[in-house]
Amino acid sequence: MVKLSVIVPFYNVQQYAPDTLRSLKSNVREDFEFILVDDCSRDGTPEILARAERELPGAVLVRHERNGGLATARNTGIDRARGTYLTFLDGDDWLAPGYLPRLLAAIEELGCDFLRTDHVQCTARSRSVRRVPVGRRNTVLDPREAILPADRSTSVDYAYAWAGVYHRRLVDRGLLHFTDGLRTAEDRPWIWKLHREAESFAAVNLLGVFYRRGVASSLTQIGDVRQLDFIRAFDQVVAETAADREAGVLLPKAVRTYCAIIAHHLGSVERFEPAVAKQLKSLSAAALRRMPQDVLEEALDSMDLQRATRLRRLRRRPATTGAAA
Repeated sequence: MVKLSVIVPFYNVQQYAPDTLRSLKSNVREDFEFILVDDCSRDGTPEILARAERELPGAVLVRHERNGGLATARNTGIDRARGTYLTFLDGDDWLAPGYLPRLLAAIEELGCDFLRTDHVQCTARSRSVRRVPVGRRNTVLDPREAILPADRSTSVDYAYAWAGVYHRRLVDRGLLHFTDGLRTAEDRPWIWKLHREAESFAAVNLLGVFYRRGVASSLTQIGDVRQLDFIRAFDQVVAETAADREAGVLLPKAVRTYCAIIAHHLGSVERFEPAVAKQLKSLSAAALRRMPQDVLEEALDSMDLQRATRLRRLRRRPATTGAAA
């Protein structure tokens, strides 16, 4: 019987995959499986994974014939998973030795639907601890109550899928899959759905995931059109939250977060290719006009003057053909 399935998508990460796989080897247990999803890599990653399939106990290698992106690769892993619990890791990150057994023990002890953990962010030689923005630790909580307040960082803003572990009943309820084809911000609709619809969760003081930030091939570092998928992701968040039974309470948080993300991208627009920067402005203006305008006005009123002015000016931008995400 498989107790824990670890889903690890890989795409063109030959430089980092050996570290990732070594960290999995330091977490092997006879009731663990490691689902390695090669998302149609074009570098040396397939050869590294073929060797891992032979040498890593519990390894299951799945290959995509076409690149589908991180969300689709994770869904492939979820569909192949046999474990009572599931967790994720990205192909350029790594785990501390013995972390996974401790993670499993924590969720089994608490008995909740999902568990959230802190992580270590690694940028070049710098290391910093990033905490789940949940004050009460080692206590089972209602996920809906962790969405608010709207003007502070909360659990839905800590959207890293690999910073936690999830019971299989979430798969059975249709809550664990990601939106296929999203190439960035894929964790955002996913974490909101978990918090709106799951019944219980907890945050624990457990460090063991090392998140490699600033990787040149990461979409967070590439200013091409794939980055604009954040608009489709947040459109989904707003639409699904608007249909929720507590939409009046939760929607201000969704809209304010969407606005903050748009403002963030506009604030670093120079990193985008010129054509993509132009598209970013058009798509963002259209997105602002699609939002519930009364909720949007409240959100803008609550933001600092510089960001609010920038967004109000953008909203007045004339609509252009193809401005829908």
